Amino acid sequence: MSSIRELHQQLTNKERSAVEITQSYLERLQALEPQLHSFLAVTADKALTQAHQVDARIAAGEAISPLAGIPIGLKDNLCTQGVRTTCGSKILQNFVPPYESTVTQRLAAAGAICLGKTNLDEFAMGSSTENSAYQLTANPWDLARVPGGSSGGSAAAVAAEQCVVALGSDTGGSIRQPAAFCGVVGLKPTYGLVSRYGLVAYASSLDQIGPLSRTVEDSAILLQAIAGYDPKDSTSLKVEIPDYVKALKPTLDRRSRRRIGVIKETFGSGLDPVVEAAVKQAIEQLQELGAEIQVISCPQFRYGLPTYYIIAPSEASSNLARYDGVKYGLRADDTNLLSMYTKTRAEGFGSEVKRRIMIGTYALSAGYYDAYYLKAQKVRTLIKQDFEKAFSQVDVLVCPTTPTTAFKAGEKTDDPLSMYLSDLMTIPVNLAGLPGLSLPCGFDAQGLPIGLQLISNVLREDLLFEVAYAYEQATEWHKQSPKLDI
Repeated sequence: MSSIRELHQQLTNKERSAVEITQSYLERLQALEPQLHSFLAVTADKALTQAHQVDARIAAGEAISPLAGIPIGLKDNLCTQGVRTTCGSKILQNFVPPYESTVTQRLAAAGAICLGKTNLDEFAMGSSTENSAYQLTANPWDLARVPGGSSGGSAAAVAAEQCVVALGSDTGGSIRQPAAFCGVVGLKPTYGLVSRYGLVAYASSLDQIGPLSRTVEDSAILLQAIAGYDPKDSTSLKVEIPDYVKALKPTLDRRSRRRIGVIKETFGSGLDPVVEAAVKQAIEQLQELGAEIQVISCPQFRYGLPTYYIIAPSEASSNLARYDGVKYGLRADDTNLLSMYTKTRAEGFGSEVKRRIMIGTYALSAGYYDAYYLKAQKVRTLIKQDFEKAFSQVDVLVCPTTPTTAFKAGEKTDDPLSMYLSDLMTIPVNLAGLPGLSLPCGFDAQGLPIGLQLISNVLREDLLFEVAYAYEQATEWHKQSPKLDI
């Protein structure tokens, strides 16, 4: 395993070329794809062209950014000019964007090497990456289990070292939950910190792009490159971006005495005892590192799941109305306009997407809007107020990322409610627009990773990195890798 810093040093010291690094990752990617199915498309020619450009800059004596020559994966709901972007859906199976998303533009400007587009649940709707219209991605730690979702392809690719880092999107936990299942670091930034321009929308008030990486430092470096104001995104925040890497210290500053709150409502019934034990041990470790631990109550936390499954499907119902067979994507063969609409959507959308469109359309319909959608927005405010009260007492909140470790493929496909519970701990963070980070904190008896979730106040990603890095440096979990046959 090589980190961004290590690869950067190899490049600047001319120990390895960007082409050599890129070729080695492409070879590993292709060798593991028959087992993992992490990627929907591999852009080898483009990657090698980008690598040659980085090498030319180094040869010319130019200074390069930390991400120059670093192979990355991109979730396939990020628009890439000239490269097919499917969102894991049949309805966009031939869609090639005529423009680049802001985050991929920024990565290209930094010299990052795009290896390809990673698999995902269709339109980012799911918790297992089983809803992709194209393939099922396997968990590198156990090929019979799911990698989580919806950014399962990105998480699996990073865990298996098919790429150094990857980008995902998080609407209700879709970066952090697969990060926990795959034993990597996953960050959902503050809403508005990273531009959503070019991210295919699922639920616009919740979606946020973020990094998946093997280490906390790699996550900080990647966020540094993609964060910042974008006039193309009306929800983008005009704020100064701090140096996230500077927040990384090998131990917590005992003088500042970081206050860490344990969310009481995330423990107890429904939580796997092995997960609970690992998270509590991690909390003890944080206390040994100098943190002050106190129990915090967020009473509305438990209402996050039902609130989310009114708001997110409602926004999805509106956002996905554009896929009608007229403008782009799949078009059913029918001479009647109305029949063409219905057939296109019936053939193009999978069952989970249809389910969420139906729920959202119902919640927004006349006579039900006040009873469901408006009430959900009011509860969302209460959840946000709970967090505000908590952050008046502590710096960072801590809880399990997921109630269980990775489940077997097919285990929950016939039980949507059971599947939705996988995001129980992560959803409230999106509803409040806060940043949240998952990092490995142990393994269960089957050798499956367990995730620890850290939550901070708005725009305090530096605190997340500080606490996460100190914990990471004091433990060995991030150094373990899945055993895969090549």
